[in-house]
Amino acid sequence: MGNALTKREFSFPKQKSLYKGRVRDVYNINDDFLVMVVSDRISAFDVVLPKGIPYKGHVLNQIAAKFLDATADIVPNWKIAVPDPNVTVGHMCEQYKVEMVIRGYLTGHAAREYKLGKRMLCGVPMPEGMVENQKFPEPILTPTTKAAVGHDEDISREEIIAQGLVDKAEYEMLEDYTRKLFQRGTEMAAEMGLILVDTKYEFGKKDGKIYLIDEIHTPDSSRYFYAEGYEKRLAAGEQQKQLSKEFVRQWLIENGFQGKDGQTVPEMSEDFVASVSDRYIELYEKITGDKFKKSDISEIPARIEKSVNEFLKNKL
Repeated sequence: MGNALTKREFSFPKQKSLYKGRVRDVYNINDDFLVMVVSDRISAFDVVLPKGIPYKGHVLNQIAAKFLDATADIVPNWKIAVPDPNVTVGHMCEQYKVEMVIRGYLTGHAAREYKLGKRMLCGVPMPEGMVENQKFPEPILTPTTKAAVGHDEDISREEIIAQGLVDKAEYEMLEDYTRKLFQRGTEMAAEMGLILVDTKYEFGKKDGKIYLIDEIHTPDSSRYFYAEGYEKRLAAGEQQKQLSKEFVRQWLIENGFQGKDGQTVPEMSEDFVASVSDRYIELYEKITGDKFKKSDISEIPARIEKSVNEFLKNKL
């Protein structure tokens, strides 16, 4: 299948610190810039799976760049440049300690909670009589706390404000940005025959101004259904055809893993890894309308180091 970028620590000029996430490694450059290296690692149920997915980081980074550019009129974002297929360089911001999750449909975590009989999620009521994958009357906001390690936790708007995680006025701005971003993403997905089902946004602050940070509308943070056949499958009680990471979660569930104590990640065959890579490339082509051009993955770390160093040389 080819190489995948899973583990590598870089040393860039004037680097002050490194944050290693499940998928993204973020380098602080002189407290001015962040260099985000999007790896080919894949996580599910807050666990990093043992094998990387070739081209996954390239796909995620390029989709995010496209949507950051397409939403810059709604809210300023952190992106400055994309010097390498797997890398974005941007403004360093102080990150808010919540993730803004917005759901247009009863799917995934919301559907699992609904099946347990819950009709309230993050303090937001969910209507009675809904079926899985049905559209909510209006998108619902279901924020989570941003966990450094372990699982992110559901939290209500009232709890966020009461705990001082975000003050009331700023939180209302985050809500407004979230709804507008989701609307834009929904419109862009519809043009490509897709439904943006749910997603999450992260925000930060720099010089008193709110910025959209991290990545948006990629299959790591978003779920997409194919619009064609949606109503028919819903009426028949069938699973929706989707482009997201949910198929990886379903595969893990079917093989006895949901990230719970004592469970072991099932063996990932080469065929399975290849199929996941193909699904990521499919989503890229479907949502952007562009043919995916595979980058040279023979020496990914050397390529990244060269690209980033050349960019920073002109900035520092």
